[in-house]
Amino acid sequence: MKAIVFKEYGPPDVLRFDDIAKPTPKDDEVLVEVHAASVNYVDWQVLRGKSFLLRLLNGVRKPKHNVLGDDVAGRIEAIGVNVKEFKPGDEVFGISDFDAFAEYACVKEEYVGLKPANISFEQAAAVPYAGVTALVGLRDKGQIKTGQKVLINGASGGVGTFAVQIAKSFGAEVTGVCSTSKLEMVRSIGADQVIDYTQEDFTKSEQRYDLIFDVAAYRSIFDYRRALNPEGIYILVGGSMARFSQAMILGPLISMAGSKKLDSLGWAKPNIEDFAYMSELLEGGKVVPYIDRCYPLSEVPEALRYYGGGHAQGKVVITM
Repeated sequence: MKAIVFKEYGPPDVLRFDDIAKPTPKDDEVLVEVHAASVNYVDWQVLRGKSFLLRLLNGVRKPKHNVLGDDVAGRIEAIGVNVKEFKPGDEVFGISDFDAFAEYACVKEEYVGLKPANISFEQAAAVPYAGVTALVGLRDKGQIKTGQKVLINGASGGVGTFAVQIAKSFGAEVTGVCSTSKLEMVRSIGADQVIDYTQEDFTKSEQRYDLIFDVAAYRSIFDYRRALNPEGIYILVGGSMARFSQAMILGPLISMAGSKKLDSLGWAKPNIEDFAYMSELLEGGKVVPYIDRCYPLSEVPEALRYYGGGHAQGKVVITM
């Protein structure tokens, strides 16, 4: 089968469109004929090998796993002997283990959901990683409630566009923070207010929020704490390793010293129930994946180059 492979860390130029063996599903996996996949920040990080933690997981000097891509949507071709919820022919979307940029991919049963009939494979492929991260971060970690004032920092990216819409589905009043060129897009997906971070620092305004969902942390955790209401919650989802380290170390200490809670999400481990919940939101039109660009499988290097340039709004999708 055709796939995008890399045998060394580096820029998108190291990627190759090549033939590799078709995978065989394990007992708890389904084999998906991939119709679409999508790009996530972790793909960009793994490709370049910039994160030492990711190098520890995938090989310090050279990548042990040579295919990128987590998000996948397609049709099940075969199932493992222990799979109970799905059957061959089912149209699904889910999170694979770094093999989605290929014609076939294996996915654990617990990381799969049935694709809603009212959305395309391209839209479905945009959902898994970003959508579930937004859902778990807001609902489980953030304990979002109807009527709350919620701020999404980094509202124009993959996770951010889902976070805006999911927060609205819970009945929250949503403020999205993004750059000048993306303000209208963030309004179009449902944000009640938008803030241009190049013109205004929301941590220095008088406005306070019940929940801050931070996909693009670039300030001290103390700045974000200042922008919270007395019982407010701050959840760090994305940003530099320095900000993650600060949130992991200082967050619990600050939380113990007062009524405000500061925490980090880490990896939002998905399950069948989360995918079913996302399917309901998609079927009801409460969440509509925002796709910036689509690229064919052979042009994954260009897709990653575009994504890495920081210009993408919403999701970048790969089609087969």
